[in-house]
Amino acid sequence: MAPSPVPAPDRPTGLPAGLAPGRPTGLVPGRPTGPPTGLVPGRPTGPPAGPVPGAALPRAARPVELPPVHGALVCVALPALALCAEHGQLTGEGPEGVYVAGRRLLSRCVLRVAGREPVALQGRMASADRAVFLGVLRVPGEAGPDPGLTVERTRSADGTERITLRSVAARPLRLPVEIALGTDLADLGAVATGRPGPELAASVHRTGLRWTGSDGRSAAVTADPAPSDSLAAAGVLRWEAELAPGAAFTIGLRVRGEATARPTGSPGAGSGRPGGHLLAEALAEADDPGPGALLRTSVEDLRALLQRTPEHPADVYLAAGVPWRCGPVTAEALWAARMALPLGTRLAATTLRALGRTQLPGDGPESGRIPGPLRDAGPHLPPRCTGVEATLAFPAVLAEARRWGLPSADLEELLPVAERCLDWLRRAAGPDGLVPDPGPTGPRRAETQAHAHRAALLGADLLDACGRPGGDALRDTARTLRERFRRTFWIDDTAGGRPVLALAADGRAWSRPGGWAAHLLDTGLLGGGRYAQGLLDRAEIERVARMLGTPALDSGWGLRGLGAEEPGHNPFGHRTGAVRTHDTAVAVAGLAAAGHEKEAASLLRGLLDAARAFDHRLPEMYAGEQRTTGGRPVPHPAACRPAAVAAAGAVHALLALAGIRPDAPGRSVSVRPLSSAPFGPIRLSGLVVAGEPFAVRVSGLGLGMVEEAAEGLQLGV
Repeated sequence: MAPSPVPAPDRPTGLPAGLAPGRPTGLVPGRPTGPPTGLVPGRPTGPPAGPVPGAALPRAARPVELPPVHGALVCVALPALALCAEHGQLTGEGPEGVYVAGRRLLSRCVLRVAGREPVALQGRMASADRAVFLGVLRVPGEAGPDPGLTVERTRSADGTERITLRSVAARPLRLPVEIALGTDLADLGAVATGRPGPELAASVHRTGLRWTGSDGRSAAVTADPAPSDSLAAAGVLRWEAELAPGAAFTIGLRVRGEATARPTGSPGAGSGRPGGHLLAEALAEADDPGPGALLRTSVEDLRALLQRTPEHPADVYLAAGVPWRCGPVTAEALWAARMALPLGTRLAATTLRALGRTQLPGDGPESGRIPGPLRDAGPHLPPRCTGVEATLAFPAVLAEARRWGLPSADLEELLPVAERCLDWLRRAAGPDGLVPDPGPTGPRRAETQAHAHRAALLGADLLDACGRPGGDALRDTARTLRERFRRTFWIDDTAGGRPVLALAADGRAWSRPGGWAAHLLDTGLLGGGRYAQGLLDRAEIERVARMLGTPALDSGWGLRGLGAEEPGHNPFGHRTGAVRTHDTAVAVAGLAAAGHEKEAASLLRGLLDAARAFDHRLPEMYAGEQRTTGGRPVPHPAACRPAAVAAAGAVHALLALAGIRPDAPGRSVSVRPLSSAPFGPIRLSGLVVAGEPFAVRVSGLGLGMVEEAAEGLQLGV
């Protein structure tokens, strides 16, 4: 697959192109800045400018304060989404509204019956793309406290809505019903930064209303049945509802957007809804309903987050998160596809293909790198490059996808891109054998070294299996990196020592224990059910496991980004104390693989209990407050929910209970469940290994039994 032409360089962190007028943004307070996002299926972004030798490292500019969304119900079926409060009315306040391809088609939809708004009783998600609301009204003229009218509303991600009034009154009713509608046709980026613009004037259109913006784009709402009166000046549709005792009156609304001239490749062009067939319908059955509910919801959310690029509609990938980060394919989409490999390899293949198209061509020092924006790394380190992260992830994900059963045609297409990533890795390693991030003057981060070491070993295994040269050189690169890491990244102390977060180019160390250390346990899958060698020896792994299990890091709801006793700890800080679902899932799987079941089970239990509080739709992060009796996890006001790495991370963590280690090329699969069976017996089905359905049962004694597998697949030791 030939790389695409070199795009323009990315900007450093701060106010990126995504905050230019008319462009949505991925900027979240204190979090990664990103390429222009919103709901715009992605164009490749260019390489981060990065520091040049002797230049100052980039620093993140002041982030934008986003409107809080933690209490919203979010219906998602990208490129469409709908945000609303639990009462169900769209009031036009904040980010509420119906969006398609980053454009708010409807910001106001307020229902009144007999001049009054229903009393909201309940709002909940019925599925990833649909919310339901229940309200009541007392019948005019009737005494007593009991309501005689129920109002049921169902709203989908694309704005389709069904409103049903149901009478339980003893007499016939004739009630005026009106729906006030409005929109500003604002981009999500403008909404995020508090400058959406004024509401537009409406005109009567068919059985509803229509609004047209200055750029020629328009939106329309049509109603069924047709209203008895349409007041364009007020933006109101009216009906007279006649209800016999026990009868119902239903109104259906449809929202659609139009563009007078949408050029090919513009946001939304050719970017129809991807099919959910990319991800299997996995199920978890256990005495505790929590794992089943979390797995079901997470798979639904992953399907809802699928989007495709306009230029290459077959390139389907996961949006990083809703509502703020739904733009071009990123490293997070690749990590999520990796964690979703038990649901099939097709998503990994299409995500790898989308990223591969952005790979930098040529023979220069940066050739082979995948571009990506800079990501804020907290107050103590300069931003890191997500392009470096994606470049190191690419060969590892391709290698693991092969173990899960990636078709040979996909492997042959993607292998040249992986080889170029590995060539870049060998060039990027400095004289000390470590990989700086970003650029040659950037710090040596422990997490980046873990990604590089994994890429080198899994890449070597991949090249050997495909009969390509370079495997021995990569193993030498990994050996040098590992030896250097053990000499320079480990600090001895009275507790047995600990790894450091990063080293400056001058050798200065940042020692801040946090969730980042989980990635040191994520070594990658090789053949025969074996995990690759990691950066740490056995004693160091044990020390890291103990550290991750301490109350300073294990909050009871998941893994903190920074120890609670460290200076600068902030329970809401994305790198300084918040619980990050991705890091927690990586820790659960890594601890389980290394045999530290107690710590793995504790983190998984906290994650499951947090999921219950979030209706099993985990956000990308939430506050790292210490768990107390009767307490609940505290949401982060700007966190994306759903988010790709959170939903995929839930799948990854749950499957650690069974310890599935496939080797499709070797026609074998190993199952190494947690012997403690911390949640009792569990059955996982609907998974995919070697392209066929796979099911495994773990008994209450921690014994695994494969119940369904591809023909000829042998159970490994």
